[in-house]
Amino acid sequence: MIKEAIYHRPKDQYAYAYTEKELHIRIRTKRGDVKQVQLIHGDPYDFKGEVWQHQLVQMERTGHDDLFDYWAVSIEPPYRRLRYGFLLKDETEAFIYGERGFVDEVPKDVGFFFAFPFLNAIDVFSPPEWVKDTVWYQVFPERFGNGDESLNPQGARAWGSEPPKPDNFFGGDLQGIIDHIDHLVELGITGLYMTPIFKAHSNHKYDTIDYYEIDPQFGDKETFRKLVETCHENGIRVMLDAVFNHSGYFFEPFQDVLQNGEQSAYKDWFHVREFPLKEKPIPNYDTFSFGASMPKLNTENEQVKEYLLGVAKYWVEEFDIDGWRLDVANEVDHQFWREFRQTVKSAKEDAYILGEIWHDSMPWLQGDQFDAVMNYPFTEASLNLFARGTINTERFAHDITHVLNMYPDHVNEVQFNLLGSHDTPRILTESGGDKERARLLFLFQLSFIGTPCIYYGDEIGMEGGHDPGCRACMEWNEEGQDQELLSFVQKLTELRRTHRVFGNHGQFRIVDVTDNVLAYKKFDSQDELLFIVNPTEQSKSYVLPKAYVGKAVNNLWTGEQQPVAETLQLEAFDFKILRV
Repeated sequence: MIKEAIYHRPKDQYAYAYTEKELHIRIRTKRGDVKQVQLIHGDPYDFKGEVWQHQLVQMERTGHDDLFDYWAVSIEPPYRRLRYGFLLKDETEAFIYGERGFVDEVPKDVGFFFAFPFLNAIDVFSPPEWVKDTVWYQVFPERFGNGDESLNPQGARAWGSEPPKPDNFFGGDLQGIIDHIDHLVELGITGLYMTPIFKAHSNHKYDTIDYYEIDPQFGDKETFRKLVETCHENGIRVMLDAVFNHSGYFFEPFQDVLQNGEQSAYKDWFHVREFPLKEKPIPNYDTFSFGASMPKLNTENEQVKEYLLGVAKYWVEEFDIDGWRLDVANEVDHQFWREFRQTVKSAKEDAYILGEIWHDSMPWLQGDQFDAVMNYPFTEASLNLFARGTINTERFAHDITHVLNMYPDHVNEVQFNLLGSHDTPRILTESGGDKERARLLFLFQLSFIGTPCIYYGDEIGMEGGHDPGCRACMEWNEEGQDQELLSFVQKLTELRRTHRVFGNHGQFRIVDVTDNVLAYKKFDSQDELLFIVNPTEQSKSYVLPKAYVGKAVNNLWTGEQQPVAETLQLEAFDFKILRV
């Protein structure tokens, strides 16, 4: 066995408290190298004479990527503390792995083993339970619905009269969202995520002028209160977008620095390298990217912290919002986010805190900062297989297995699984205009572990390239909507709502990737669903794994009930959902 490939580390995603009684233990080995792994475990103080009392339990190989196998087991230590190691075997050798390395026999010294010193209840990461059953809908408020034309900005264009541009306006507002709440309800939406609604100069509103005011284009606070109440009455939670990494150019403290330079009382609110401030060719103050209009806030400054934490608390307490999505979250210091979490959770214990991070985010997901991040590794893998066709099912299985092993299970259960957003091309565009590919994207997204988010208009087949192309006005004319695609997505959200294992209450396993067909299952102790998906343009004759042949099953999609034949026929971009 290749010892150099074996990896385990206590805490993080390899050993963590899943509940106040239950520990999840994982280990990683070279792909195909180890045939069996057993967990050696016992209480660190349990001895008979000089002999440490321990037990062995079999670990499950939960999946693999191109380099590694991943193994996992769940146990409940009777006294909430544990010493543990691993017994690894192949056909010819066996050895024990602990914190001090590798040995051939169980050592007498318990200090050789890994330690989980104590399972303290306060340290258990507990994201909001409601998020696990939420289907989100992302709205770009300027482009969703114009409910009050009297609020239109000067120069606003007629709704949908021209393509979206970085600087054009169409008059979308909060009343427009209220007016179309039935669309969200009928779609099966239970969470509304809006990009920024605070006073700002641009159409995207990521350049905040006043964090305590609704942008006049969108309405006022009473309209916003009505929107939140309308959502709550319809079983929909509300999440706002917080831009705390940077402000807008016209934010009053920044204007003060521009005018007064080193004499400004706000000079330490920002990261200024030299005075006077210069915007070109590259700003001499830190910004988002190199955007001179978005100066970076100094979140280590006590006055800045007091101001921004006040904002976070105000909108929760005053308007009963249910969560914050945090823009450019990875560029803000960790200590600020720790205090942010304490502030928000003290205002509303089950508020959802979501970070915008596009890469491995474990440092932010230790239970002291965010509940989840936007799951872009999931997005990329899904688009590559189902939309672009640039990878095969084996590569996809590797990528998804890697995604699931990046974080603990209770993080995965609330990960924000998106296919598109205001920052990316629309999924039908990514799919080359092929609706069948888009259907498979929705199928996988809505049957995967995590909390899925639909970008406004994707459910009716809207198209659009990179920003600003993905920010077109919502199509409300039914003749311009793909009603078949809409019904398809509605059926998926209904299955997610009515079948626990279809949604977020079943474990996920890749079953097979033979002949570029993807088979995966969702299951718990009472129920099991087998998904068989053909993501290719060719029809396939798929040989079912032997464990399923001859069993009475219900085709969850069609309602048919019949014994399963050994071979199933799948047309191009076809799928089957079998309830075993």
